[in-house]
Formats: sequence, structure tokens, C-alpha cells
Amino acid sequence: MPGPASVHFLASVRDPGAGPSYSVVGLAAALRRAGLDADIHSVAGWRDAGGGAGEGVSHPLGTGPMRRFCASPAMRRFAFDASHRPVVLHSHGLWLMPNRYPAEARRRAESKARLIHAPRGMLGAEALRISRRKKQLVWHWWQRAALAAADCLHATAPSEYEEIRAAGLRQPVAVIPNGIDLPERVRRQAGAGGVKEVLSLGRVHPKKGLDRLVRAWALVETEFPDWRLRIVGPAEEGHDEALRRLAAELGLTRVSIEGPAYGAEKQAALAGAALFALPTLNENFAMTVAEALAAEVPVIATKGAPWRGLVEERCGWWIDHGPEPLAATFRAAMALPEAERRAMGARGRAWMARDFSWARIAGEFEAVYRWMLEGGAPPDCVWFD
Repeated sequence: MPGPASVHFLASVRDPGAGPSYSVVGLAAALRRAGLDADIHSVAGWRDAGGGAGEGVSHPLGTGPMRRFCASPAMRRFAFDASHRPVVLHSHGLWLMPNRYPAEARRRAESKARLIHAPRGMLGAEALRISRRKKQLVWHWWQRAALAAADCLHATAPSEYEEIRAAGLRQPVAVIPNGIDLPERVRRQAGAGGVKEVLSLGRVHPKKGLDRLVRAWALVETEFPDWRLRIVGPAEEGHDEALRRLAAELGLTRVSIEGPAYGAEKQAALAGAALFALPTLNENFAMTVAEALAAEVPVIATKGAPWRGLVEERCGWWIDHGPEPLAATFRAAMALPEAERRAMGARGRAWMARDFSWARIAGEFEAVYRWMLEGGAPPDCVWFD
């Protein structure tokens, strides 16, 4: 019996600073390795930073006033055509027209398709505060109806399941994390002069809590002269300059706020880190945590990210928000013997290999897709109220 086919819709896979550019491309590739048909459809030229995977079909961006919502009549026509066959339409994200078209196709009377919708963290409280009025308008205009058309929803963590329920959505929810590629092991070395690094990697955006990270560093910098803090990632809303001003005001000398790093440059940054810090206010998954663990770097994450397992797996710290909890954790982590931090990193990599391999994630999605198309008992990863 052939496996279930899926078609994945999202605005862009060419923004390397966005998690779906990695996770959706990785999922489709894993499904194909498992022998399943899995295609990606995005919109050409939408937030194209030139560093993403660029996989799948890119439909032309439309013209007119709906262009600001990533409208693509060609993608809409394709979604309608795809719905004539038994296939799973997997929509990723919110607020843009590529997240509306699969729902329109699913609602057609002649549709043979099924729809699963992944909010990708966009129902989180902090995410909803950004452009709040615009999102409220889009929610009532069409986004709520598009989500209501889904046969199933997808959450990457139990915390995102709670966000989905808080939004009033009552469909079954497949709770399946993102997968992770394990990089080759590298020999870890301290930086120049034996200086060890705390790395924070990802978008430089106010919701990431990086101002708290800098303030926490100000509480410990003089205590640990052989450590430095690196903040690496694409800046939004001029937040990098705001952080540089804050570091200067606090008199910090071993903090660097740098631009983005992708591919081999990102792996080199992870390979050079002794600790990884994510002080985020809210995340649905946080791919950078998984990437750091896969690279054998112990992680300090705030409770805005769904990584309680850092404590259970003994590979990091899951802490309260604020500069003081961060500073206290820095003191504990940086005072550890190097051998203990390396052991924590090894446990983190083993955890990623065991529970977050793409083969395992693809198997869970195959079971969900098959259940959606054929019925029967739902897989264990599907949650109901």
C-alpha cells in the first residue's frame, strides 16, 4: 500500500533566520527518505534572504493590495487542483495568504484532501503582541475560519498545544517536535587566549529577551575574566544597535553583537561555544536549542521555551525569566569543571539522536497522515480534550 502523500504550504523557505526554512524543508526531506511523496510550495521573492534551502515549487508573488499578505493566485489555483486527490495539505504559519489557500481548498465540496495546520508558534502570547491590531483584524477576517477548516492541528510542544486550545480551537492536535540533523563531532577548543564563549544564536528581536541576557552578563562579567558573550543572528527593528548601546552603558568589554551566521559559519560558532543561552520570552520550539544540543553544547533556556527536558536529561538548565536567574545560572555553569560541561553536552547530543531524529519524526507524521486519510485509531501523538 503506498504511503500518504503530503503537500506543504508556507510563505517562504528562503529566510534562513526563520525556523520553518529549516524544519519544513527537513520534514519534507525526511518523508521522502521514508518513501513518501512530500512537496513544498512557497512564494517566490517573499522575504528572500538568499540563504535558505530554496526547495520545492516557488509560485510567483501576486500584484495589487493583497501583495502585502503574500498573495499568490498561482498558489491558490494549485491548492485547489491538489485537493481533487486524496492528499494531506499541511499548512505552516499564520497571517498570510499561503496559510489561507489550503483551507479554501479543503472546504470545497469536491475536495478529497485533508488539512493539518501548524501555527508554528504564532499563537503564543508574545508573538500575538507584535502587530497586535493587524493580527486581530486578520483573525476575524479569515484566519480563524482557515484554522477551523483543519481536520487536525500540529503543535511542536505541549506548550503550543495549550496555546492552540487557548485560541478556542477544538480539533485533534498532533504533538510532534521538529527534527534535528546531527552534525559531525568536532574537537572543542577554547577561543583565543583560552577564552570560553557563551553563545546566543538566533534572531536579534525584542521577544528573544536579549536585553535581559546583556543585563545578566553585567552581573557576572568581572567574576569570570576568561569568558565572553557572543550574540549572533539577523537583527530586526534595529535591536542589535539597542543591545550595543546597552552593553556600552553597562561598561561591558567582553560582549559582541554580531550579524547572522548560516551553514558552516553557524556550525563553527556552535563548535566554539562552551555554553548556549536562550533567554526568550516565548517560543513554540526553538530550533537553536536543538542545534546546540546536537552540537554537544549545554543549554541555558528560560521557561519561555518548551525545554523542560534540559533538566530531566541533565544537559542544561531551564530557568525563570530575568537577569538575576540568568546570572545565577551563569555562575553555576561557568564554575563547573570543563569535563562536566562536556559530559552534559554528550548527554544532550544523545537525547537529540534518540528522540528528535528525522526518521522518528517522519514516522510519526506518516501515522498521522494515514489516520487523517484512512481513519482508524489515532496515533498516540494525537491529543484530544
